[in-house]
Amino acid sequence: MTLPTDDGFATRAIHVGQEPDPTTGAVVVPIYQTSTFAQDVVGQTRAGYDYSRAGNPTRTALETALASLERGRHASAFASGMAAADAAIRALLRPGDHLIIPDDAYGGSFRLIDKIGVPWGLTYSAVPLADLDAVRAAVRPTTRMIWCETPTNPLLGIADIYELAEIAREANAKLLVDNTFASPYLQQPLALGADIVLHSTTKYIGGHSDVIGGALITANDELGEAFSFHAKSMGAIAGPFDSWLTLRGLKTLAIRMEQHCDNAEKIVELLESHRRVGRVYYPGLDSHPGHDVAAGQMHRYGGMVSFRVVGGREEAVKICSRTRLFTLAESLGGIESLIEHPALMTHASVTGSSLEVPDDLIRLSVGIEDIEDLTADLSDALD
Repeated sequence: MTLPTDDGFATRAIHVGQEPDPTTGAVVVPIYQTSTFAQDVVGQTRAGYDYSRAGNPTRTALETALASLERGRHASAFASGMAAADAAIRALLRPGDHLIIPDDAYGGSFRLIDKIGVPWGLTYSAVPLADLDAVRAAVRPTTRMIWCETPTNPLLGIADIYELAEIAREANAKLLVDNTFASPYLQQPLALGADIVLHSTTKYIGGHSDVIGGALITANDELGEAFSFHAKSMGAIAGPFDSWLTLRGLKTLAIRMEQHCDNAEKIVELLESHRRVGRVYYPGLDSHPGHDVAAGQMHRYGGMVSFRVVGGREEAVKICSRTRLFTLAESLGGIESLIEHPALMTHASVTGSSLEVPDDLIRLSVGIEDIEDLTADLSDALD
């Protein structure tokens, strides 16, 4: 992978790994929609590529750009965020190992660890990662990983990446940070001491709700080699067209994230003053318990907003069905605004567990539409 340059974020997003095509001069990386590559001599490839599962030039361009934006040395692009998460677990953990996860982790990550990892032989502890003493108390001799989300999904909890990295080092464990909600534009965990960054590139990086993907990024050569080996050996890699779509989205990440943040802050103002809203979860609020930590490790506070509704689950479900511009749908991070009921949708898998989310909670992925239209739509739904 190419080492990161001193250029600014937006410049690197547009140029790193994306030099004009040497054959045609095309300024956009071509889609190398091929499964195999010709060899002139047995065992000698023309550019290091022999089979697209092992490597593809379009995927390489995406991986190079992602590594640069996260200030890492290595990136591996996967078919989905969950494929990336699975590769991280298989590469770093073995039966008998223990990991620490957030007590409000994303439902898909919890399902992977609890329903697949545990039968494989893993154990885990769900801990409020903002409570560093609780994290230290959860460490065991067999702890090999701290799995962090910050902000968390869907309660937007904040964890101190630097402090968690210190705890992980003392325990001879690795710190993995799911950076999906923040994106590399708002937060760069490797610079704060994390060992691995995980992304669902489906979300803000892709940014247009038209591609599924995931990535693992690290500055550690050994880990980078392990992730690349698992991607090749397990086969859940990003295809050429998916890599191209993700790379196209990455080019505008900086400008999109600024608009997401601008709009989210206005939505928070509306919710904070509305009589039918009980509590607003947004790390940009001074009242948020993780605000000071977020201010120290994030550029801005993101486009995700959650809130609890006066009237309970029934009223929350009704509000979700009354919006016009906020589309009722799972996922997040696209240019369009989405609304969902986590307890019945994205986080149904944690129902009945210690990670169960409140049933009066609504999660918003605030898009980049005109803010006046978004506030009017949400106001109508609440009223």
